[in-house]
Amino acid sequence: MDTTIIILAAGNSSRMGTPKQLLNYKGKTLLQTVIDEALKTNPLLLTVVLGANAEEILAKHQNNQVNFVINKDWESGMASGIFAGLSSVIEKNDKTESIIIAVADQVFIKMSTFNNLIEKHQETGKNIIASAYAGTIGTPVLFGKHYFDALLALKGTEGAKNILKQHPQDVETVVFEGGEFDIDTETDYNNLISQE
Repeated sequence: MDTTIIILAAGNSSRMGTPKQLLNYKGKTLLQTVIDEALKTNPLLLTVVLGANAEEILAKHQNNQVNFVINKDWESGMASGIFAGLSSVIEKNDKTESIIIAVADQVFIKMSTFNNLIEKHQETGKNIIASAYAGTIGTPVLFGKHYFDALLALKGTEGAKNILKQHPQDVETVVFEGGEFDIDTETDYNNLISQE
């Protein structure tokens, strides 16, 4: 497999008031849930980008199968996390032909979520495969090597969605059941726990 997975987990969970990466769901942290499902796909490399509360999060997620990267510029926005993660991937594994960018709070992510992106990429030859849910498209999203420079050039709060908008002809989607459920507030988390 020539795909690496980057999990963005650098935010300070300002609306939550506590690091959401460490919230428990079904006996493990939200971040651990995403790490475990990503590792099941046997990626070329799994990189987790940390920023706010990095030491505390790192202490609870020691794993020699994971490349942890600390993004010191996390406060400047998501672009810096993508830059930190992708730069590290390029440096550590030049065999990477595509990357999947995921986030740490989509609790219903499964190994199949990642595999579906890879399969669609192989089937269609398209270089951007996004997840579709609740009338929108978003993460996790696969980018072929063709877009690495564009990803590295993102600035500030700019996410990768801008690249999707600029290249609609190169975008395919796969359905991600439950992709719309992310945990931003205490209410989101309480709703999740009440369904458990």
